[in-house]
This record gives sequence, structure tokens and C-alpha cells, in this order.
Amino acid sequence: TLFNDFGEVTFYERTSPDLLIERAKEADIVITNKVPFSAATMQQLPKLKLIAVAATGYNIIDTQAAKSLGICVCNVPDYGTDSVAQHTFALLLELTNHVGKNAKTVADGAWSQAIDWSEDCRNC
Repeated sequence: TLFNDFGEVTFYERTSPDLLIERAKEADIVITNKVPFSAATMQQLPKLKLIAVAATGYNIIDTQAAKSLGICVCNVPDYGTDSVAQHTFALLLELTNHVGKNAKTVADGAWSQAIDWSEDCRNC
């Protein structure tokens, strides 16, 4: 992967909080998403220089403790901007036009069976 170009990399699909110290004890950089980093945890990771949160929020990191320990913390503040805007418009269309309900009636065949739209009944 791209990360391997920068040094030795170990990937874990999921890490429970009780495995964090064991798995990160030799790490200079940790990329995380949901695993909390408390002051007590970071104090046990003396090699750690950077915690990169793969999300917009970083409330899972004790940022004051990280700062006092010289550990940088970063996140991805704009990763969901486009999808949030898209979801907003999708919700708006659902609320005003019932797009989901109409899509379901089309998929279920009800639309083609409607007397007002059926080919068989145009001249009724």
C-alpha cells in the first residue's frame, strides 16, 4: 500500500481499547478512528509522535495530554463535506417529493399498473 513507502506499517482492522498499548507501543504514528487515547494511555507510548484521526472529530483524544507529551494530533476536517451536502438535498427531496416512496412504487410495479399512466388505458 501507499503507507509502506514511508516505513514499516502494521494494519489492524479493529483494535479494542485493551489492546491499544500493546499494539502501539513501538509506533511513532498511529492512525485511528474510534479508539480513545487518554492521558494514561499516551504516557505508556513514549515513541508516539503523531495521532492521526481518520475522521472529522477528535474528541476521542485527550488533546491537552497529547500537547503536554509533545504528541501532534490531526484529523480530516473536510472528508464528509460533499456527502453531507448530498445527503441534505436527498433528505429535502424525500421530505418534499417522497422520492423514496415513489421509487418503491415504481420498483414494485405499482406505477406501471396505475390507470392514469398505463399504456392500455390511455384511450379509456
